[in-house]
Amino acid sequence: MRSGDEMKPALKWLAAAGVLALPLSAHALLATCTVATTGIVFPAYASPGSTNSDSTGDIAVTCSALVLGLGSYTISVSTGAGTYANRKLTSGANFLNYNMFTDAARSIVWGDGTASTQTVSDSYVILVAPTTRHYTSYGRVPGSQNKPAGTYTDTVTVTVTY
Repeated sequence: MRSGDEMKPALKWLAAAGVLALPLSAHALLATCTVATTGIVFPAYASPGSTNSDSTGDIAVTCSALVLGLGSYTISVSTGAGTYANRKLTSGANFLNYNMFTDAARSIVWGDGTASTQTVSDSYVILVAPTTRHYTSYGRVPGSQNKPAGTYTDTVTVTVTY
């Protein structure tokens, strides 16, 4: 064999390794992420109860790629019927203030990064097979709200940007 023939396979391997080492954002068309949620279901609220009503939900992000690489994404949550300061669970014309948080202490409002809110970001090696990560959403209905009985609901939009 000639020495030039021996180097060709090595060069091809190095070129392929260079493609695989690029961040996934450079291969955005090669990645797929989906989101699934389990909503926050609060226990019965005693109006005008003096205690907070807390519960949790789940946001599951599943990503896969056509090539191995580093993946990253950001999860944001809309305001729903209210604002980031006071999201609203509604029942007809009535509402209960509540909010969603990124932490168990319920001190960091989960939003879109504006109005003193934060998003949740993650990065890790994405495999060809789907990889799922779970994120807990912490909800709280503050106590001392004098509201009539009813079924109170809200819908927020979870957005995963990758």
